[in-house]
Amino acid sequence: MSADGVAGARRFGRYIGIDYSGAATPETGLPGLRVYLSTPLRAPREVPPPAAGRRRHWSRRAVAEWLARTLAADTPTVVGIDHGLSFPQAWFERHGLSPDWEAFLVDFQAHWPCDLEGVRVEDIRRGRLGHAATRSGDSRWRRLAERRSGAAKSVFHFDVQGSVAKSTHAGLPWVLQLRRRLGTRLHVWPFDGWQPPSVGAVLAEAYPRLYSDAYPPRGRTPDQQDAYSIAAWLRDRDGDGTLGALFCPALAPEMLRLAGTEGWVLGVR
Repeated sequence: MSADGVAGARRFGRYIGIDYSGAATPETGLPGLRVYLSTPLRAPREVPPPAAGRRRHWSRRAVAEWLARTLAADTPTVVGIDHGLSFPQAWFERHGLSPDWEAFLVDFQAHWPCDLEGVRVEDIRRGRLGHAATRSGDSRWRRLAERRSGAAKSVFHFDVQGSVAKSTHAGLPWVLQLRRRLGTRLHVWPFDGWQPPSVGAVLAEAYPRLYSDAYPPRGRTPDQQDAYSIAAWLRDRDGDGTLGALFCPALAPEMLRLAGTEGWVLGVR
């Protein structure tokens, strides 16, 4: 591979890393919400929010709208986002739900409508809106990928440093919206299949801690560094030809079935 990281047989033409945030409302500009984009010929650069002169930071609504426009284009694109895309099997069992991921998204949004204007995760969590009590989880539950990662916290472990619980609960309704807007153009991994197609866009769960040590921060904030490292790692793994294998982790059949319900983190082996 050449010094600029370009290889001859890439699957993707764009690599997007998103460091997500579940704070405040869907319309609030959040300093912890960062977006980086790279291409085979260009290292990751931060993407400013639309109308950057009037808004310093991305909101969750603005990110979802930008992704819907960006991923509708023809360039094959892979997006890594650092929040969970599903829940542990124990959650499905507690609530008597089938492991149908599309139905899961619809059901979750009906109970946790975190995409509605002015709604905070805490409003639903505390029972002021929505129906959190009938779709609750347990912070002791961890998905197989979280256990295999060695450090990732449960998607129900709120109010601790490094938690992804709030960002997961805030982000899932927006995944449903992307699903509805983009249809089959968006392959959500691994729920739509372990091996993504060669066209369209792929959305995958990422865990910056797996990648960031390989990339010096060079003055970036921790949130910027997380988004940067996701985009850089995706670009580099596509460039060295290993990304395809990472989409198909070596798991026993029963574990593969479980991960098809709970989701997987790209790069966890």
